[in-house]
Formats: sequence, structure tokens, C-alpha cells
Amino acid sequence: MAATDDPNPPKRRRRRTGQSSASLGQVAELAGVSTATVSRAFNNPDRVSEAMRSRIFKAAEQLNWVPNAAGRALASARTRILGAVIPTLDNEIFARQVLGLQDGLSPHGYTLFLGCSRYCGEAALTEVRAMLEHGVEGIMLVGRDYPDTLFRLLRAHRTPHVLSYIYDPGLDHPTVGFRHDEIFAQLTRAHLEAGHRRFALIFQNVEGNSRVADRLRGVRETLAEAAAPLPEDQVLIGEGTLQFGADSLRRLMSLPEAVRPSAIICGNDTLAIGALSMAQRMGLQVPKDFAISGFDNTAISEMTAPPLYTAEIDNYLVGREAAEMMLRRLKNRKAPVEHLELQPRLIARASI
Repeated sequence: MAATDDPNPPKRRRRRTGQSSASLGQVAELAGVSTATVSRAFNNPDRVSEAMRSRIFKAAEQLNWVPNAAGRALASARTRILGAVIPTLDNEIFARQVLGLQDGLSPHGYTLFLGCSRYCGEAALTEVRAMLEHGVEGIMLVGRDYPDTLFRLLRAHRTPHVLSYIYDPGLDHPTVGFRHDEIFAQLTRAHLEAGHRRFALIFQNVEGNSRVADRLRGVRETLAEAAAPLPEDQVLIGEGTLQFGADSLRRLMSLPEAVRPSAIICGNDTLAIGALSMAQRMGLQVPKDFAISGFDNTAISEMTAPPLYTAEIDNYLVGREAAEMMLRRLKNRKAPVEHLELQPRLIARASI
């Protein structure tokens, strides 16, 4: 029988899909460094100089080589993956936050694993479980509204976490954000200083979102201090959409003139812009017929007629600071719990 007729020829090892034919050793040879240095550049980039990292990454790029994540995790017991659970991808606010988070983590060799909770604590728990199954080393969350099971799970896995968009030194969890009650107190005072005494509110749902509850509290407390009434039938709560803002404005402006609000505080820009759109359709003039404010300083808020009085937090900065806090916790897991307060700012425009 000819050699080619061997019924049991030796099996050739097939390369996995997605793997380059280049090796770690070839990258090291091209970059003029040891294989250990190449490994450090990808696994612990802070321990390699910027110039050397650049040379190694350039060599890897020339050879189309990327480190094998599974093998790297087995060898180092680290995945270099961090998780982030945000409420939604439909909102430019969280898109900016994620960008800041990624920019803060990428230089340190971390990849981001993203999940959406849809403002549901149980959905967030499902996302966190999936992330832990994939070996994430830390998780960033938005707000504090999660079941105790989620935090028990993080503690059981010894997984560092950071709560963003809130500042609460009373919590036993690291927080980076701002006081929602205080910025809405400032917005309310802006209306009061403009001479308004009859108020109405158009807000997004409070359920599962204590940040919105804090905003409402800031408005209520400020109005109470000023002895300005707030009729409960003029506190309208619903979906944080353009349509709900428009429908709410029509309802409020249909009230008798004697009780009709002269100032409307909205929980976000989307609601306020919906209300402004309806005001135009109804032939109303702002701020002559009523004043209105929003929150978020979305891109379109300065394009409305009139431009919308609002407030903003630097969402990119929220992400960057959350990344820095997470990196510190990964470096020293026994460090005291941190709380970082960021400062929103008023954007004074012509709708008040």
C-alpha cells in the first residue's frame, strides 16, 4: 500500500477561526523585545512604557495578531473585561457616559461588556449574572434601584462595582454623580426669581428611578420654602416622551385661566420640547403665556423656539470618573468606599 493510501493519516491541527497564523514569539521578534514584555503590554499595560507599548502594538498590527482572550484569562486568572449596565441605548446621555467610560478604561487594557436594564431592576440582575458568567472583573451601574439579590451576588463574587449618576455618601457602595434634588431646586428658584407663583410639573415615571424621585423632592421642598402652591392635579407623571410632554401641556393649558400654571418644570428636555411643540400648535407664546424648563441640555434644546432653559451634567465626565474609580477599586479592593460629587450647571435660556 502506498504511503498516500494510509487509512489513518496524521491529523493536521486546524487553526481556530479568527486566529492569526502569527505567534506571540513573532510579535516579540518584530518588536525587538521578549515574549514576556509583549505579554505585559497587553495584560498589564501600565507596567510597560508608552514608547515600548507603541512598538509592540505596531508589530502586532503588522502581523494581524491579537492575544487569545481565553488563553490569556487561563494564564493570568484575569479577563480584562469590565461590565456596564445602563438603562437604555436610546438616550444620548448614556451614550456619552459609555464613551467616557470606554475612553477611561481602554488605555489600561480593559474591554467593556455592555448591557441594558430598561429601567428594570430584575432585568439588571439578569445582565449582571450574564456578565459574571463571562468573568467580568468589575461592574458599573446607573443609580441605586436594584434588588438586594444583585448586590449580594456582587459581594459573593467579590466583584467591585460603582454606582453612577448619584452622589450619596450614606450608601455603602461607591458613587459618582450629583444631587438631583439640588439641581432641581436651582431650576425651581430660577422660576421663582422670575416672579412665578403658579406651578405645574411634567415628569417621567418615578417607579424604579429614585433619581427622578429626588428631582421631584427638590422641586417640592423649594416651592414649600417659598410658600408657593403646587396643586396635585397639576403634577403630571408619565412616560418621558415628546408625546407625553405635548399631551400634558394641552391638559394644563385647558385649565381655567385663574388656576392655569405660569411656570412648568419638566423632568427632562424631551418632555419640555414636547410641551413647546404643543404650545406652538396652540398658538401660545413662551415665556409670555408660561415659562418652562427641562434638564439634560440635549443637542436640540438650544434649537427650540424659544431656546429651552435647562441644566446639564457632563455625561462624558460621569463615565470617565466612574472608570477612574473602578480602576482604583481594582487596584485596592480593601480601600474605603469612595463618593465623588460632580456639579451640574444651569443653562439660562429664553424659555423663562
